Amino acid sequence: MPYLLINTNQKLSEAQEKAVLGRCSEALANMLGKPERYVMASIESGISMLFGGDDGPCAYLEMKSLGLAEEKTADLSQTLCGLISEALAVPPERIYIEFSNPQRHMWGWNNSTF
Repeated sequence: MPYLLINTNQKLSEAQEKAVLGRCSEALANMLGKPERYVMASIESGISMLFGGDDGPCAYLEMKSLGLAEEKTADLSQTLCGLISEALAVPPERIYIEFSNPQRHMWGWNNSTF
């Protein structure tokens, strides 16, 4: 049940958004060893954002996954920063990523919880 939310001030077309989401979804499934059919990803592009008081290209990502191992976050950060940097022209030093490992009973799906 990994979930990735991408917020960026970069303006993207619908086709660009779908391409970025597809690449991120596949990468997360591979890195986390989970079927891609359980990965959810969304993007909000062209929003008002500042980083360090500057409105240059920037992005904020939230990545949540049950059982997310702390030792995987550095590799996930490197992969996601690389993808976002390449696809959105956002320098890695202007990307923040918040990683979260929710408790199973706090994540609902299919009329129940995990």
